[in-house]
Amino acid sequence: MNILGIETSCDETAVAIVNDKKEIKSEFVLSQSEHSIYGGVVPEVAARAHLEHIDKMVKETLNSANMNFADLDAVAVTAGPGLIGGVMVGVMTAKAICASHNLPCIAVNHLEGHALTPRLTDDVKFPYLLLLLSGGHSQILAVEGVGKYKKLGSTLDDALGEAFDKTAKLLGLGYPGGPKIEKLAEQCQDIKAATKKFPLPKPLMGRDGADFSFSGLKTAVRLHIEKFGDDVPMNEAIDLCAAFQHTLNKVLQNRTQNAINIFKEIYGMDQKSHLVVSGGVAANKLIRQALQDLSTDNDMLFSAPPIRYCGDNAVMIAWAGIERFSIGISDELDFKARPRWPLDPDN
Repeated sequence: MNILGIETSCDETAVAIVNDKKEIKSEFVLSQSEHSIYGGVVPEVAARAHLEHIDKMVKETLNSANMNFADLDAVAVTAGPGLIGGVMVGVMTAKAICASHNLPCIAVNHLEGHALTPRLTDDVKFPYLLLLLSGGHSQILAVEGVGKYKKLGSTLDDALGEAFDKTAKLLGLGYPGGPKIEKLAEQCQDIKAATKKFPLPKPLMGRDGADFSFSGLKTAVRLHIEKFGDDVPMNEAIDLCAAFQHTLNKVLQNRTQNAINIFKEIYGMDQKSHLVVSGGVAANKLIRQALQDLSTDNDMLFSAPPIRYCGDNAVMIAWAGIERFSIGISDELDFKARPRWPLDPDN
């Protein structure tokens, strides 16, 4: 089974072909550079860029795999959530291909793409505990099966990726902010001294439940930065980034520990389950290590996709399409692009 995946939900235009043997036959990702001068993604600019490149990328993906449309079994496309203009570009492209070549179409929830990626890259069995971290989403879910998700916790305000980007912007590091903060944090020589110099709150730390809150942490970082005026010395920026990263790791460990306890109560521990981290922020090596340590402490297996598949990509959409198509799920061509689409149907 060969499925073409299309992803256009934000600022990456991506196309891939994946088969049911977990072979990635071809993949292309075009990251838009137009947004860097704005310090964030501009929806209209993103949509125009997707429209400009998508047809050529579909053709290149097929050529690279030495395939044509007749070799495909279906087309999977991100139908939401995301920037609606970009999502519509991908959806209309997929619908046109399916209508022209009489192929089934699979509308994929972008978040489900992230959620199921570890089943492509690792031998992850249902159920598993998922920490989904990105620029727009921070939530903890129990993944019971394809299309079956139970939300155990989510952010009450900002997403974690947004907290990274806003902090980086305040420090003048540019966009995207996460990798830049991580790089500076790794240069810190004394984490204890850094956290003492820049004491930061740990929102919801020690409280019941598995929800997150990052707005207060972001405000505390801003107040520290304002003390330096217009120019934060590099040594101070390094220590502040290290304190920020360290605080986040502690918060994530605490909130995820609560989720692990809830997960074990619901599903038991007759066999080892996986703790999975996925989404764009899962590329952060310091966060990955903190969560891997937590999984070891709780006698759980740990899984995170290869860093190249943490960000938005079409491989995850094609694989989610395979997972859905394998159990008989496809969609009529009148499905709509959706700016919002929670994984948990009760939320």
